[in-house]
Amino acid sequence: MTAKLFSPITLGGLEFPNRIAVAPMCQYSADDGSATDWHLYHWMNLAMSGAGMITVEMTDVERRGRISHGCLGLYSDHNEAAAKRALDAAKAVAAPGVKFGTQLAHAGRKASNRRIWEGSGPLAANEDPWPVVSASAIAYDDGWQVPRALEDEEIEHLIDLYERSALRARRAGFDFIELHGAHGYLFHQFLSPLSNKRTDRWGGSLENRMRFLVETAKRVRKAVPDLMLGTRLSITEWVDGGFSPEEAVEVAKALKAAGVSYICCSSSGNVPASDIPLGAGYQVHLATAIREGADIPVRAVGMIDDPLFAESIVSEGKADMVALARPMLADPRWPWRAAATLGVDIETAPQFVRSLPLMKRWVKKA
Repeated sequence: MTAKLFSPITLGGLEFPNRIAVAPMCQYSADDGSATDWHLYHWMNLAMSGAGMITVEMTDVERRGRISHGCLGLYSDHNEAAAKRALDAAKAVAAPGVKFGTQLAHAGRKASNRRIWEGSGPLAANEDPWPVVSASAIAYDDGWQVPRALEDEEIEHLIDLYERSALRARRAGFDFIELHGAHGYLFHQFLSPLSNKRTDRWGGSLENRMRFLVETAKRVRKAVPDLMLGTRLSITEWVDGGFSPEEAVEVAKALKAAGVSYICCSSSGNVPASDIPLGAGYQVHLATAIREGADIPVRAVGMIDDPLFAESIVSEGKADMVALARPMLADPRWPWRAAATLGVDIETAPQFVRSLPLMKRWVKKA
C-alpha cells in the first residue's frame, strides 16, 4: 500500500524520509540551559521512533528568555557542548534519514515561571525569579509580572543573540533551525496587536509588528545558509482584535521571502482568555490557509493522534506534514503503529525488528 504519510519530502534542500514530525516539547529538565542525561535519553528515544523530522524543545537564546529554571538554551559554551553530547548520541541510533532541528526562542513576558509539575505560573519571590521583557509593558495575566518594554537597541541585540545561537546549533550538529513565533512567546508578543502597543518601527502596522521576526529570519538565514530554516506561528489567537489568519498569511509570505522553508501552524497562547474549539485536528484548517495563501509548505499540528486521520491530512493536500507532541510522549513508537495501520513496512533498528509483527497484530485487534 502507498501511504502519503510515509513518502519523502524535501524542505529547503533537506530531505526527510516521511511526513511525520515530532513537534517541540519542553522537558523542563535542563541545568542552566544545558541538556542533561534526561535529554540524552529523550532524544535517543525520539531518534528511534520512526519520525522523519525531530524538532527538540524550545531552546532559548539567552538566560532571561527561559520559561523556567529548567528550560533548554543555546547561550553558552556549556549549553553547546551538552547539546552536542546528546545529539551525537541520538544520531548514533537514529533511523535512516532522520533529521534533527532545534527551536530557537525567547519567552519574553512568559518567562520566569515554575515548571509545569511545580504548578506553572510566575515564580514567587523565594524561587529566584528574574525580570521579564516584552514588546510593551503589558502583563500576560493578572498576578503575572509586568514586563519592561524593550528598547530599540535591545531588540537589535536580541537579533544578534539569535544569530549566535544559530551558529551554536550548527556546531552542535543540528540539521535545521525553527524560529518560535507562536504560543505567546516573544516573537508572538510583537506580532499581536493585543500585546504590542509600540509606536516605533517595531509596532503599529503589521509590517512593523512582524519586523523583529522577519529580520531575525534574514540574519539567521545569512549566518547558517547550510541549515534549513522553518518557523512556528500561532495563526490565530481565537479572540477578537488579535493576530489573525489573514495577517499570518502575510507574515508567512515575508518569511518565505526571507528564506524560511516551512511554517508549523499552531494557534493561541498569547492571551489567557480565548475561545479555542479544541478537538481532533482543530488547527488543520489554519495550516491549509497558510499553505494556500502563502504558497509555502506547512506542518499541521494539534490533537492529531489517529494514523488514518494523519494520512488523510497529507493525502488530501491539507498540509505537507503532520507534527505530533503529546502522542509521541505517550507512544514513542507512534510512527510504527501508523505504518502498521496503513500497511507500510518501516525500517527500524535490527534489535527491534522482531517486535514489528506484534505491533501489526495489535493494530488488527484495535
